[in-house]
Amino acid sequence: MATLKMISIRLKSVKNIQKITQSMKMVSAAKYTKAERELKLARPYGIGAQEFYKKAEVKDEEGDKGQLIIACSSDRGLCGAVHSSIGRIIKADLAANPNSKVVIIGDKVRNILQRLYAKNIAMVVTEVGRKPAVFGDAAIVAQSIINSGIEYSKGKILFNAFRTVVSFRTTEMPLFSQSAVANAPKLTVYDSLDSDVIQSYTEYSLASLIFYSMKENATSEQSSRMTAMDNASKNAGEMIDKLTMTFNRTRQAVITRELLKSLSAADAGRYF
Repeated sequence: MATLKMISIRLKSVKNIQKITQSMKMVSAAKYTKAERELKLARPYGIGAQEFYKKAEVKDEEGDKGQLIIACSSDRGLCGAVHSSIGRIIKADLAANPNSKVVIIGDKVRNILQRLYAKNIAMVVTEVGRKPAVFGDAAIVAQSIINSGIEYSKGKILFNAFRTVVSFRTTEMPLFSQSAVANAPKLTVYDSLDSDVIQSYTEYSLASLIFYSMKENATSEQSSRMTAMDNASKNAGEMIDKLTMTFNRTRQAVITRELLKSLSAADAGRYF
């Protein structure tokens, strides 16, 4: 049986953990409110770029240049399956298409892929998630991808699309190269589209899609962390109740045992 001191130490430890999880829940709730508000302003960037690809009927380029996967995550954990869900999909893709290259935004997915698929990682962007992303951050990432000279026949962006406070959906968003856009069947419906205009728009749409993905993923991450910390606080509360009951029962048993010893000694003293 555990001693009173051991139970007391354990009880104090769980209470401290509960204070931490409750504080993290409050911080995540505040960040989630801000992230959701900013997401509404960022959605036109991603939706507009996707609509252009649909209207122009842009298709994946023919060839064996491989696939480019851009994974949006962050450097911070304690947010449920936000990062592992993206890592699981990328692992399946790399197993089926070993020629794929992965650009990772955030350190968590890099940790998931590092051991088995380090050779497929083309670029890693860190220091993500500490501050809310702005379009300039996405533009820097997009420019780094363009400057790296990665060639691909088809591409996609993986991120967690926000649905509700308690749910998100891991989503794949198609990504097209400049040559694929230039060869789109219905691109001619747009006037004054020379190679320079197409290049400029392709670069801008890449930054827009990355920015949209980062905003969706950030909102999903904060809502998931808020839910995770709420569940952790509830579990800590249940553990505190159980430990408190165990502590009281153990203390009562110690008191009863001491009383029995005193009574036994008193009874024994009567006969001498």
